[in-house]
Amino acid sequence: MNQDALITIRRDLHKIPELGFQEYKTQQYLLSYLQSLPQDHLEMKTWETGIFVKVRGKKPTKMIGYRADIDGLPIEEETDLPFSSIHEGNMHACGHDFHMTIALGLVTHFAKHPVDDDLLFIFQPAEEGPGGAEPMLQSDIMREWKPDLIMALHIAPELPVGTISTKTGLLFANTSELFIDLKGKGGHAAFPHHTNDMVVAASMLVTQLQSIVARNVDPLDSAVVTIGKITGGTVQNIIAEKARLEGTIRTRSVESMQKVKERIEALVKGIEVGYQCEATIDYGAMYHQVYNDEKETETFITFVNEQTDVQLALANEAMTGEDFGYMVKEIPGFMFWLGVQSPYGLHHAKLNPDERAIAVAVNLLTQYINWRGNHSE
Repeated sequence: MNQDALITIRRDLHKIPELGFQEYKTQQYLLSYLQSLPQDHLEMKTWETGIFVKVRGKKPTKMIGYRADIDGLPIEEETDLPFSSIHEGNMHACGHDFHMTIALGLVTHFAKHPVDDDLLFIFQPAEEGPGGAEPMLQSDIMREWKPDLIMALHIAPELPVGTISTKTGLLFANTSELFIDLKGKGGHAAFPHHTNDMVVAASMLVTQLQSIVARNVDPLDSAVVTIGKITGGTVQNIIAEKARLEGTIRTRSVESMQKVKERIEALVKGIEVGYQCEATIDYGAMYHQVYNDEKETETFITFVNEQTDVQLALANEAMTGEDFGYMVKEIPGFMFWLGVQSPYGLHHAKLNPDERAIAVAVNLLTQYINWRGNHSE
């Protein structure tokens, strides 16, 4: 599949970003393309707004899996590109249009040139939230077609085209959303003694939450507690009856995630007592860490270094979250960063990855899957 054809697909998909479990146009585009391929070796099944595509091998002894996420983000695009999003308020600002295009390029090749082993391509919805990997993993289709190993990639705007980056072990952190609602007693600003002010309570709680990492997490471990949004009150002369904090928790270890949540709950109980209010905590979407299997990752790294022209850099652990972590928790596998060289980072309204990286990834993974799928172990 040539580079121009891949770029055309990417631009088509870039125009129609959709949020998690609402990827109806995206699913239809993918299905239409997949159905245009030779069907001799293909089997397709839909799940919610996602798709499973099995490429039957010539003499299978195992199944190799590859996952691509398909949803967009609630971001208003500011790239001014001729193929900008036509869905107001939504954008492929995390590179999932690249991810899908690369997967389609792989399916196109292997539909025409199957390897010995079975291949499974997973087009997964809702990676950005509320999380599609875990329920997809638990589906009847996945139980029937569970791969023996699984791979995925994520674009990296800070890396040059022609470079990838990965490592064994922890790659992405454990993550959890955080929503805290406080309810007290509102009233006139002139009579504060008749109220329980939730703006004051929320402000105190934000300050206390910042003590968790400093005083409750092992300094040799890592964690982040960020409150990114506070809402409360109605107008300037009414004491707020309600306030809401929205944030995120990210930890290097599963144990630290549990400890951070225990401390949050303890501090919130203290706020309830101290400010005579009611509080509720919602952890929203929670993603398991991406922990690259040592054997599979080392095999991939060796292949890239010895048999390709792609430059490989060892990655650092990142506090970003990825629900692919649920898949590698159950199936040996790995994820790697793909260099796309953009001055704007992930989730930025002006993100414009270099489209030459698509062919780099397709060529690299075609070679690797060919080698693994025809390689006796």
